[in-house]
Amino acid sequence: MTPTNRNKVVVAHSTRHGAPQHEVETNRALARWLAQILGLTFGGSYDPQQHAGQDLYLLPTQTLVGPAQARALNVKGPEDLWGGYVDHGFICTKAISHGVSGPDALTPRGWSPLFCERVRDVVLDGLSVFALKDARDAAARLLCDGPIRLKPVHACAGRGQEVIASLDAFDDVLARPEAAQLFNDGVVLEQDLHDVVTHSVGQSFIGDHVFSYCGEQYLTSDGQGEAVYGGSNLLVVPGDYQDLLALDLPDDVRLAIEQAQVFDAAADEAYPGFYASRRNYDIAQGVGSDGRRRSGVLEQSWRMGGASSAEVAALQRFIDNPGLKAIQVASLETYVDQGLPADAVEVYRGPAENSDFLLKYVTVNPYDG
Repeated sequence: MTPTNRNKVVVAHSTRHGAPQHEVETNRALARWLAQILGLTFGGSYDPQQHAGQDLYLLPTQTLVGPAQARALNVKGPEDLWGGYVDHGFICTKAISHGVSGPDALTPRGWSPLFCERVRDVVLDGLSVFALKDARDAAARLLCDGPIRLKPVHACAGRGQEVIASLDAFDDVLARPEAAQLFNDGVVLEQDLHDVVTHSVGQSFIGDHVFSYCGEQYLTSDGQGEAVYGGSNLLVVPGDYQDLLALDLPDDVRLAIEQAQVFDAAADEAYPGFYASRRNYDIAQGVGSDGRRRSGVLEQSWRMGGASSAEVAALQRFIDNPGLKAIQVASLETYVDQGLPADAVEVYRGPAENSDFLLKYVTVNPYDG
C-alpha cells in the first residue's frame, strides 16, 4: 500500500520529547504540504488515540528505532513513512561510518564489522569510540597523520564538534567532568579537512514517485555566531541515480554520488533490518593536513532533514509537470529576520532552539543544463 492510496492520512510525528518549536512546526508544515501534493488528508500531529486504526503515512522527525516503536506506530515498511527504520539506535548515527580502534574496543549490540569494511574506501580516515577507555588509543592513532575532528554521534547541524591538534589537547578533553558520558554515548574521531565543500546526495521514494538528487550544503551563523547548517542547493531528477549521472556533472559531484551509492548499498547489506524511503548522505570534499584532496561520506540521514523542504518542492514540480527532466531547488535557513525572495515558499518563521529567530524557506529554479 502506498501513500497515493486515497485512504492514507498523512501525519506529522515529532519523536523527540521536548523538541524545539521550529522542529515541530517544520515537521507539520512538510506533512501538510506533502498531503496537499498527493491529494491526501492531513491528520495533524500523531496522536495514538486519535489515529488508532487509521491507515497512516508518517513523517517522523527521527529515524524509527526498534520493532516496538515501529509496531506502536503501525509502520511495517518504507511504504508507511517518509523516513527510515533501524533495529538499533547507533545505526542511524554517524558512528557507523568508521570502525573501532581494535578487537578489544567496545561496540554496541548489533554492530556490523562488515559495514565498516564495505565503506572503508568511501569515508575519511577515522574511528568510532563507544567507551572512555578506548578514546585515547583511537586519538593517538589518528593524530599521527594530523589534526582530528571530534564529533558526538547524536549532534546535528554541525554543533558540538571541535578540532583537536595534539594528544595533549585530547587529554584535556578526557579530563573534563562530562568526558565519560560523552564517549559512552558515542564519538566519531575523524581527520580534519580544510577548504571543505559538503555535498548532499540522496533519493526519496514516495508512493510511485522516485527522485534522486545532488547538491551542496552551506553554513550560516546562528544567533550566537556559531557556524551551523544554512541550507542545501539541490539538482533533482525524477528517477534513479543513473538518471542523475546521465546529466553533465563535474567530476567531484560524480565522485560524491558514487560514494553515496556505496554507502547506501552497504547499509542494505550489513543491516538487513534497515529500510528507508528517504536516504540522504553528506559527503565532504576538502584538503587534508598532508595537502592531498580527500572525499568521503560523513553520515547518513534516514529521516526528515534540512533538505527535506527542497525535496517536497521538487516532488510538487515533477507531479505538476510530468515531462520535467530536472529542477534546481534550495532549502534555506537564516537567523536574520527578513522578507522572502520572490516566489519563495515559507516553511517556518519563529524562535529557534538556540536563537531568538529562525526563518526557513524554499526556492525553485529551472535547470539550465
